[in-house]
Amino acid sequence: MAVNFSESKTKENLMRAFAGESQARNRYTIAADKAREMKMYTIADIFLYTADQERAHAERYYELLKDLSGETIFIDGGYPVDKQTTLAELLRAAEHNEKEEYEDVYQAFGDVAKEEGFLEAASAFYQIAEIEHTHQVRFGEIAGMLETNQYFACENESKWICTNCGYIHEGKQAPAVCPVCRHAQGYFLPYAYAAYKGEGR
Repeated sequence: MAVNFSESKTKENLMRAFAGESQARNRYTIAADKAREMKMYTIADIFLYTADQERAHAERYYELLKDLSGETIFIDGGYPVDKQTTLAELLRAAEHNEKEEYEDVYQAFGDVAKEEGFLEAASAFYQIAEIEHTHQVRFGEIAGMLETNQYFACENESKWICTNCGYIHEGKQAPAVCPVCRHAQGYFLPYAYAAYKGEGR
């Protein structure tokens, strides 16, 4: 079904997605501030890492609206308020929001775009939905570790990396203080979540 873009539902859905991604970026930046206040610096980094990806998603949706530059698009929509008090609760809220985007919102937006003949927009919705699923899983796993007190400790031998200096600790618990740079435990990240760790490490 060929539809004029300026009269399409896809135009509105792209703006809804842009608004949603922009708000997610800000929510995660605010959550990162909360994590830093609690001296959980690696969780702050995870929130900021995800926030940067949400900005990239917003930019992609905004780019797809370029043909309407100079116009105003009016939309309605519901957006979450996440002002929970603990990091585990903030992570669970983020997990929930990412799950909704992955399972419901972007799938539906992609289907509409495909039906209206906007295949590039449909592809963006479907592809970004898959990324939101990755965010959902990561937030959920980290929340689970906090809820079970396994972020800095576990029953079996494991690894943590100091994100300040790169020291890798092996054991059942992350050090209270990094033996190399003397930074606090909040700088230790479960090694499974370390960027650039390489294969087989």
